[in-house]
Amino acid sequence: MSDENENKPENDEQLAGKIKGSARQIWLAGLGAYTKAEEDAGKFFERLVQEGEQLESKTRGVVEKHVRSVEDRVGDVRDRATGTWDRLEHLFDERVSGALRRLGIHRREDIDALERRIQALEAELVRLREQTEDRSEEE
Repeated sequence: MSDENENKPENDEQLAGKIKGSARQIWLAGLGAYTKAEEDAGKFFERLVQEGEQLESKTRGVVEKHVRSVEDRVGDVRDRATGTWDRLEHLFDERVSGALRRLGIHRREDIDALERRIQALEAELVRLREQTEDRSEEE
């Protein structure tokens, strides 16, 4: 029976050494893979950052170009709209002024001119009265 016990794999020292050697190699390979992955991850991360920066600079230029293009178009539309509103406002003013004239309602400028004429006439009237009073007193 002792021959049987010696031939069992549990008792084989050579087999145990091989397993221990394999386990150590697996462990060392794992450590090596971890170290390599850590090194490669750093390099990979740096490469990703560089590629991201390049992409950002490319897209920034394209985006800025599109933004300028849109701003130019908006400026053109704004200028045209402003011109159109100015023309519409002028047309509206002319139409309203015409309608008010037809109704006999004078514009503010006309009323201001009439007020200035009235003030001038009143001043002239006061002057003439004073002259008349001075002549009456002399006689």
